[in-house]
Amino acid sequence: MKREMTKEDKELADAGYEHLKQQKPQGQKEGDGKLDGVDIHEHKLGFQELQTELDTTFDAKDPSTSPGLSSEEAKARLSRDGPNILTPPKKKSALRKYYDCLMSMFNILLIIAGVLEYILLGVDFKDNFPNTYLGGILIGVAFLNALIEFYQLQKSEAILASFLAMIPPSCRVVRDGALITVPAADLVKGDIVLVRSGDKTPADLILFAASDLKVDNSSLTGESEPQERLARPAGVEHRPVEAENLLFNSTLIVNGEGWGVVVRTGDHTMIGQIAALTGNETGKKSPLAMEIGRFVMMVSAIAIVFAVVFFIVGITTVYQGRGEQTVTFAVSILVAFVPEGLPSVVTLLLSIAAKRMAAQNVLVKDLQGVETLGKSTSLTLLATDKTGTLTRNQMTVTNLWSGLRMFSAFQSNNDSEDTQTFALEAPGMREMVDIAALNSHVKFDKTDIPFEQRKILGDATETGLIRFAGKYISDYDGYQKQHPKAFEIPFNSSNKWALVILEKPHKTGLLTAYLKGAPERILAKCSTYLKDGKEIPITDDFRAAYDEAYDYMASRGHRVIACAQKLLPGEIYDHDYEFSKNDAKYPSIEYCFCGLISLEDPPKHGVREAIGTLRLAGIKVMMVTGDHPKTAEAIARKINLILGDTKESLSKKTGRPIEEIYEDEIDAVVIHGDDIDSLQGWQWDQIFAKNEIVFARTSPQHKLEIVKRAQALGHIVGVTGDGVNDSPALKKADLGIAMNISGSDVSKEAANMILLDDNFASTVKGVAEGRQIFVNLKRSIQYTISHSTPEVIPQLLYVVVPLPLPLSAILILVIDLGFELFVALSFAWDKPETKDGLMRMLPRRPVNDRSIMSLKRRALRRTKTLLRDPETQEVIQPSKFSQFMTKLNAPFTRQFWEDALERSEDETLVDGKLLSYAYLEAGMIEFAGAIAAYFVVFFKNGFTPGDLRRAQSALTEVPSIAYFQKDSPDFINSRGQRISGDKQVDALGQAQSIVYLSIFIIQCFNVFAVKAKFRFPFGKSIVGNYYNFAGIIAGACLGMFIVYTPPLHVVFGGSVHLSPLYWLIPVGFGVLLLVWASIRVLLMRKSIEQSRVKDIKGLMMFPTMRTMSMRSKH
Repeated sequence: MKREMTKEDKELADAGYEHLKQQKPQGQKEGDGKLDGVDIHEHKLGFQELQTELDTTFDAKDPSTSPGLSSEEAKARLSRDGPNILTPPKKKSALRKYYDCLMSMFNILLIIAGVLEYILLGVDFKDNFPNTYLGGILIGVAFLNALIEFYQLQKSEAILASFLAMIPPSCRVVRDGALITVPAADLVKGDIVLVRSGDKTPADLILFAASDLKVDNSSLTGESEPQERLARPAGVEHRPVEAENLLFNSTLIVNGEGWGVVVRTGDHTMIGQIAALTGNETGKKSPLAMEIGRFVMMVSAIAIVFAVVFFIVGITTVYQGRGEQTVTFAVSILVAFVPEGLPSVVTLLLSIAAKRMAAQNVLVKDLQGVETLGKSTSLTLLATDKTGTLTRNQMTVTNLWSGLRMFSAFQSNNDSEDTQTFALEAPGMREMVDIAALNSHVKFDKTDIPFEQRKILGDATETGLIRFAGKYISDYDGYQKQHPKAFEIPFNSSNKWALVILEKPHKTGLLTAYLKGAPERILAKCSTYLKDGKEIPITDDFRAAYDEAYDYMASRGHRVIACAQKLLPGEIYDHDYEFSKNDAKYPSIEYCFCGLISLEDPPKHGVREAIGTLRLAGIKVMMVTGDHPKTAEAIARKINLILGDTKESLSKKTGRPIEEIYEDEIDAVVIHGDDIDSLQGWQWDQIFAKNEIVFARTSPQHKLEIVKRAQALGHIVGVTGDGVNDSPALKKADLGIAMNISGSDVSKEAANMILLDDNFASTVKGVAEGRQIFVNLKRSIQYTISHSTPEVIPQLLYVVVPLPLPLSAILILVIDLGFELFVALSFAWDKPETKDGLMRMLPRRPVNDRSIMSLKRRALRRTKTLLRDPETQEVIQPSKFSQFMTKLNAPFTRQFWEDALERSEDETLVDGKLLSYAYLEAGMIEFAGAIAAYFVVFFKNGFTPGDLRRAQSALTEVPSIAYFQKDSPDFINSRGQRISGDKQVDALGQAQSIVYLSIFIIQCFNVFAVKAKFRFPFGKSIVGNYYNFAGIIAGACLGMFIVYTPPLHVVFGGSVHLSPLYWLIPVGFGVLLLVWASIRVLLMRKSIEQSRVKDIKGLMMFPTMRTMSMRSKH
């Protein structure tokens, strides 16, 4: 990066983002607009107003006695408001889907060609009767292609259908005064619902009674800590997302229970309205689909041009005055150029890959999603959520700090030398364990089993504390009963602390107060700290030590909790003392600070190695999280996401102010969500120029903005996430990856791919599989179109030389849809050529300075040519006619060709190297082998090349003589031999058969030649795919059947007299093809080496200590 940017640089940087600014609504901050605009107001109403508005009745004092709605009333409201389900997106009918498959360019060409053949029947039925077979086969092939593609698409959709259960299946509701269980879809406004710990909220509810209720809103709002929810008789004036009395549909109840009244159902709930945001974001068409579409159009255009040219040449030379034969000839050219089986091959290849990926716990929702993850669409950037995606969402106690000493709760080589191993006997540790155990609101699923086997119902932080404390308390239940609670104030987001007063005797009284919560809040309530069992006044030295310990814990990615206690004097706080929360009749100051506890949310097993592997594959991985920047950075450093310095860390190392550190000195950046809305285009460029990026404290709209900005720079963006808040970004991304177990329904629907085991490491399997399927697709296409040259050139010789037709249109179809289809499909099972070859190659569309500048220069040109309103400067959109004329004139402008011919490092599915190999290299070798065999067979049957030319030229002479037919006159060759009509037909049948078999035999060698990229076309990795041999055997059987079965000669030609010795000619040319493929490997080795990703310094390709520690316990 430059140290300073000029005005021109900033203008150029902004140009690429112009279209994003136009999309933003006027006068609205994009970060909060959707959440502020939700149509929910009932949380502001008092209980009486709420009952009146919803026409329902509940009892806030004794909720279980609430009468609820009657069954008849509920039924009436259900028919009025509709079921409590989210409206699925509209789907096309089966007939429309099949029609779309049928209307591909290849199929249209085949149908037109087939119809032309039948039109010829009407012109001259007798002479054109043989074309009946050709016309029927052409039309049938088109419908068969469409049927195969349609079947695979239907099958893919059926696999997905089982995953999308959008709301909880059942819930507890009061109907006719009784608590019953009903399907969640039957809930209506005004229903009284009971929710308990572990439930998913079935609709949007206003609480009218709650007992220690906490809800996990992280999938909706991104808040990592469970939120307390309370009944508010007078309502609250906050935004819906901040309302304490409102429960949102599909959020998880993690603690306590509550009674609520349904205020919103289905699409009107908060989740339904956010889902609308997802629905408004248009999904992008897969780059593979676009590439195949472009290739199809290109091949079709070439085929049409050649067919027209050959028609004109044919009707003016060989077929003078015989239009119907010229049409059949032109159709032959069309058929030769168009690889008819390609759409079926592509669809089946992707379908096979989708099944294979599902076996590796990666579910692909659409066929193009298979390759989107891998090299096939050049995934260059993966934006991933942290909580639940990279980490387990399981809190574990790691360190404790008390009495100015640091203790480690588990064995770790990451702690400093003066960190002591935790021991209950150490000063201050007993108090810390007591606070963790006794100041808690967790519940257990069962209490009649050992503590270690119990499932803890509660939030992750309290669960971690209880698991830790339970190890050091022999009888946990007995200890709780021994010290009953006299008073408590639960943790809430405004206090950020929890207080409990227990019957725990000490020297001066019977009651003890325990306090825990946010460190800064707890320290503010303390006047002393505990050291060696004594209370010592807090000094500046203590505060400095506290800051150092806090920074030590937080910088390692740990959540930090502070603990304090107060031994309540008996003369003031006796058994009869009435504590009260409302009038602050409880001890709130003069506490003794006991210490700090840090909890780690450990990375999932394999995450570090997965991110390292992705980075070595040239994919930039960035974290987009709602967590604190310091915590996010610390986690990122543990999992290979950040290895270098940020401005802050470099400033700390060097002692220089942050302002004096330039962008080109650092390679990592941590961006706070509050800064995103104010970032300018050039600042986005600076961020994405870094290799290591973390976005922290982000909202759903921020995530969407990040994806859009990255795409504007040319990145192919993948997004992983599990929450509703991730769904807009998942939808907009080129590849959305959702979690199956922890993922919300909306996120699964927005994503293209679902990780069935919630394991981020499965993404690497997907990338490897995606890259391999791209290679396999490319090999299959390369193999499939290699036979175009030996099919087309003989047609050209037939007209130009002229020669007897070496290959009929029907035999061309047999090649394209016969053995070619079998063998082309077998590439789906190809394994990687080398162990890590593909996973060390750059993405095929790398995003670098040159590609970005090219995009921006084009964007700047567009910006300067846009029409603008002279007063408001708003862009005036051109009319459709104007856009059409611009496109029409584009090829006649200099700029069009400069852009088209601009050098690019992109590797497309069908690129120049592939076309060169298929048409000019392998294609010419196949043509040479086929035409050599053709001449040898004719020579053995008495025809020299000169004889052939003379015999075929007789067709255009006056009088016209047609040879190579049963009723043809005898032909006298150059040696004076007389050849009868029957022998002429047999010679032609043998010659056409050997051309057909030559293409087949050389293509058998080509199967292995197209695989040679990193290695020579030999060895286990090349010949290890047994399906290749199965395809070859199937093709050989078909070829033998067609050539050597007399009844089929009426349709296909052929001859039983063709000697197998002639097969040796194409075998020799096949060996030549393998030799050329080996030479090609040597010639391309240097360029392949240059496209490999270089080693990354500092990359840690081994499990984290925390991960190893967790695994040893289970």
